[in-house]
Amino acid sequence: MTLHLGIGLALLCAIGTNVGFLLKHRGASVAPEVLWGHPVASALALFRSKWFAVGWVVALGAWMLHIGALALAPLSVVQAVISGGLVFLTVLAERCFGYSVGRRQWLGVGFTALGLTLLAITLPGGDADHASYSLAGMIAFESGLLAVGTLLVFSPRLGTPSHHHGALLGVAAGMLFGVGAVALKALTGAVAAAGPLAVLSPWLAAALIAWVLSFYASAHGFQRGEAVPVITLMSVAANVSAISGGIIVFGDPLPGDPLGIVVQFVAFALVIVAAALTPAPMRAANA
Repeated sequence: MTLHLGIGLALLCAIGTNVGFLLKHRGASVAPEVLWGHPVASALALFRSKWFAVGWVVALGAWMLHIGALALAPLSVVQAVISGGLVFLTVLAERCFGYSVGRRQWLGVGFTALGLTLLAITLPGGDADHASYSLAGMIAFESGLLAVGTLLVFSPRLGTPSHHHGALLGVAAGMLFGVGAVALKALTGAVAAAGPLAVLSPWLAAALIAWVLSFYASAHGFQRGEAVPVITLMSVAANVSAISGGIIVFGDPLPGDPLGIVVQFVAFALVIVAAALTPAPMRAANA
């Protein structure tokens, strides 16, 4: 029953996350460009856009659902449901937000959702409250991913081509979301074992840093790129990071049979193909 409730919360989180992303994209695209040297002014400018503000509130609700799901279900199961929920993105973008979604994008998002779901479900999930972790693995994973994500955040300043900025910022935000998800899983286990004061740990600081950076990276990515490609790449990076964290940090076992290994190989191939298909040009439909 607890596992089923966690899956239900993860499904609601997937829907809310995609709606929040699309709302924030609409708001960020008409807001002044994010300036990293002026973080407070940039944040205030973003929240003056009603669409971005509403999207942020929706995303906050989805984040709370994510916390609930992580407390009730294994990390790999939660990410499997959220990965599969990516198929809602194209439907919402085309039917509710007026984006013209071509066949390439439908295939790209479909391959991404299928690949990430296969990757997640082939990982044995363990117990629902499996939140014990390797301290060395946690430090290495969180610091390494924070470093790579931060480097990608500032990649537009390193001379990368302008037409790749939105995609790179989306990947950076996704990796930072993954840092936060892994930290949250550790915190939910600590709170369940030692009470609310256990939330005061270095992993809370890591999560807060990741969330602040991902806030600006995702908003800037929405300003530099189209909605569906940026959101899809963001979801890929977030889910792959979280699943990798489950293996490296929490010791989730890899498939022990040849079929599971083959399915994971196919899953990675689907994600790679999807990454090649998704970023094709899109345009917003006229109001």
